[in-house]
Amino acid sequence: MTTSHIKTTHPHGITELCEAGGRLYATALRSGRIARSELEPAPCLMEFALLHPDPDDPGWLRPVPPAAALAQHLHPIEREIQERRRHSVELTESFEPFMDISAQGPPMTHAITVLEGVNRINAALDLATTECRTEVLTVQPGGGRNEDQLSKSLERGLSVVHRGVRIRTLYQHTVRHSPSTLAYAERIANDNVEIRTLEELIERLIVFDRTVAFIPAQDDRQVALELRHPGLVEYLVKVFEQLWTRAAPLLEEVKYDPMPQGISGVQRSIAQLLVEGHVDDSIARRLGMNVRTCRAHVAKLSAALGSSSRAQLGYLIARSGILDQNS
Repeated sequence: MTTSHIKTTHPHGITELCEAGGRLYATALRSGRIARSELEPAPCLMEFALLHPDPDDPGWLRPVPPAAALAQHLHPIEREIQERRRHSVELTESFEPFMDISAQGPPMTHAITVLEGVNRINAALDLATTECRTEVLTVQPGGGRNEDQLSKSLERGLSVVHRGVRIRTLYQHTVRHSPSTLAYAERIANDNVEIRTLEELIERLIVFDRTVAFIPAQDDRQVALELRHPGLVEYLVKVFEQLWTRAAPLLEEVKYDPMPQGISGVQRSIAQLLVEGHVDDSIARRLGMNVRTCRAHVAKLSAALGSSSRAQLGYLIARSGILDQNS
């Protein structure tokens, strides 16, 4: 057997010695040596310096005592540990002056924190809910929510309502046709809870005590931003208040000005988005309805205006004057 064969890399580390390697090393320890010709199934013994050539006979290999082999392999690890400890001490010493300054100064908070993953987002919301003392403002775009979402919202909502915290929530008009959302509203009903709806809303927003706000950072809502900068939070509160003044209480009928040709307020909103160039998917998402419902409204709008194509529909919407009326 050639030396090159003995040095062939064996696919394991020393902490996972192969069966052949363990057997041959034990044999070498018992007998005091082992023939090179027996080493073919375990070249790792030479790689890990567990055997060395017999100075009296090159055809034989002698085992390195286990204590010596262990010390040889532990030495670089211990050296690395010592180096890391030394580096840790240096880091601590370099930051120590700043730690003293920080301890003596005003408390610091992160103005913007990125929350990745649903679990971390929910954990941050649960903490903010626990710490909330006066008011929660929420904007919840989209249509009716599933039972899991409403159950979680109900749990959080009741936990603050029972402490006397005020809640104001904005939904879109489409939830008025959602039995699960209406049931949620009934279960959380309280003098401190107000729910209103609008035709179209901004993205999701939750504000606690006007000091911390949460907004989505991605469309899939797997990443959120926790905002604690006073200027940012105050800006978002003002946006909420503007939407709130335009919204209608959930349990009151939405009042629209009369539309010509039997066109509903929802269809007028769709007409506005159509002339702005939005496609069905975008319109449905912005108005909190499914695409099929959106297309049904577009068909009714086309029939009411006598349109035979999308291109003609845009022209007829502009000509009809329905967008000149306020809903």
